Amino acid sequence: MICVQALNKPTLFVSLLACFCLAFSPIKVRAETPEEWVKLGQRVHGGFGTYIALGIRIGLDAKERLKAQPRDLDVTYQDGANSPCPCVVDGIMIATVATPGQNSLRVLPSKTNAGLFGVVVIKHKKTGESLRYTIPNSAKVLLDDWNNGKKGIERYDAVMKAPQASLFQIEE
Repeated sequence: MICVQALNKPTLFVSLLACFCLAFSPIKVRAETPEEWVKLGQRVHGGFGTYIALGIRIGLDAKERLKAQPRDLDVTYQDGANSPCPCVVDGIMIATVATPGQNSLRVLPSKTNAGLFGVVVIKHKKTGESLRYTIPNSAKVLLDDWNNGKKGIERYDAVMKAPQASLFQIEE
C-alpha cells in the first residue's frame, strides 16, 4: 500500500490499466509452425527433446480426433517403469492447453506396467469421448537415439515423421 500511496493519480491509473490489459489480454499459447512448437517447448519445459515432441504429437492427434478446442480436453498421464521422467506430458500440455492449474491435467504417481513407456488418456470434457494412447518401451530407444544425434527442430521432425505405430497405439 505504501507504493500505491507514493504514486500520483495519472501514474497509478496508467499502471493499473497496464496490469489490467496484461491480465485480460489473450496470450498466445499455441504454435503453428514446427519452429514455434520447439520455442514453446523450450520455454515451458526448459529444453526441447523428443519426449516433448512426442507429447505434442499425441496432443495434436487427440485434438484432431476429438474435434476439440483449447481447454476442451482432460488429460491423465501415467509413466512407465522405464521412463526417466514424465516429460511427454509437458508436450501434451502445450498442445492441448490442459493444465494442472485448470485441474484438467494430472500425472499419476504410480507407474504403469513394465511393458509400457507411458499411458495417456485424453477425454473431451463436453462429449465424453476419450482416447487411450499407449507408448511402448520400444519407443524409448528411438526417442533417446534422436535426442543424442539431433537438436531442436531435427528432433521435432524426427518424431513427427516417424510411423505412428513405432511411437504409440490408440484405443478409442
